[in-house]
Amino acid sequence: MARRIVSVDVFRGLTIALMILVNNPGSWAHIYPPFRHAEWFGVTPTDWVFPFFLFIVGTSIVLAYHQRDTRNRKTYKRIFTRTVKLILLGWFLAGFQVRFPFFKPLSELRIPGVLVRIGIVFFFGALIYLFLKFLEQRYGRKLALIVLSGFILILTAGYWYVMLGKYQLQGVATESLIETRLNKTDNLVSQIDRKILGVQHMWRHYEPDEGKTVQGNYDPEGLLSTLPALATVLLGMLLGYILISFRSPMRRLFWIGVAGIISLSAGYVWAPYFPFSKKLWTSSFVFYTAGLAFLIFGIVYFMSEFCKRKAWMLPWVAFGMNAIAVYVLNGLIAKSFYQIKIGDTSLHNWIFSHTWRLWIKSPEAASLGYALSVVLFYALIARWLYKHKIFIKV
Repeated sequence: MARRIVSVDVFRGLTIALMILVNNPGSWAHIYPPFRHAEWFGVTPTDWVFPFFLFIVGTSIVLAYHQRDTRNRKTYKRIFTRTVKLILLGWFLAGFQVRFPFFKPLSELRIPGVLVRIGIVFFFGALIYLFLKFLEQRYGRKLALIVLSGFILILTAGYWYVMLGKYQLQGVATESLIETRLNKTDNLVSQIDRKILGVQHMWRHYEPDEGKTVQGNYDPEGLLSTLPALATVLLGMLLGYILISFRSPMRRLFWIGVAGIISLSAGYVWAPYFPFSKKLWTSSFVFYTAGLAFLIFGIVYFMSEFCKRKAWMLPWVAFGMNAIAVYVLNGLIAKSFYQIKIGDTSLHNWIFSHTWRLWIKSPEAASLGYALSVVLFYALIARWLYKHKIFIKV
């Protein structure tokens, strides 16, 4: 059996830790700009988190299935079972309530979501990889890589075409198209979600422009935008192919760097015509975040392979080995803390106001301190699970 590539676990662990950090501020009203999502267009480090996780999902698919028989029914059964588990976990988190009947009415359940999207793109990503493996066994790895690249281009170019491209090719000004066809309510992704899912099953959130909580103007994990999210997974597969194709760490690093630079450049070149937007998962955003993922993974890989001291990796490996379990636990506890009331405030706000908000004058620094303490709490849980060799597979 091939040696486990620890840097993959480290990268996944770093991603989950950052996800917990940005999802658990002491106060949503007081957050440093890098820890906020971009309002609509643009990118912050917070916007890297989800695409980084999907990217490493693609890498993990290659590492997990490259030695498995494509004709084995058990392989397909595992893929299907894992997909169903992820989707059901996502719906459970979306509907969970602390008070009886402990689950919101199905008529109000948000259907899309982070875990739901992970489940869907994992399912199709795994099937695509098994098809590529079949091609590789018949015709060689070069053809498999060409077909993989073709899938990525079809998904990203096709998404651009239906969103903006068909109008740009007719000579309509890009600035006008961005304003009219990529705004929060009139973009094609939102239109499809409202028609198929219904407003009541879409994301409910505070809208700064309107100064109130709204539902149905858009969903950041919408149906159509799942297609370019799948392209993020397929770009992660390219990293997996690099890791299984070369044994030399230096050759791996070279090709990781090349892939990162090409992908990052493609994102920047495309951005003026299809701007970065995490909420729409635009094609430029796909290549930009994948390029960053390649390069940051390269740094992690270099440190894991060439640095003598390995102790720094342990907390991130522990996070990475139980990533989904820790994410779900955090979701349940965080939701409970907001729903449990102490007087006129939530348990979350009560804890924050009696700890970090008392200790630190700056509200942003106090909010970050709270988030860091939450990360530390789950790091200790992940470390305990890792120490006792408890790995919860989803």
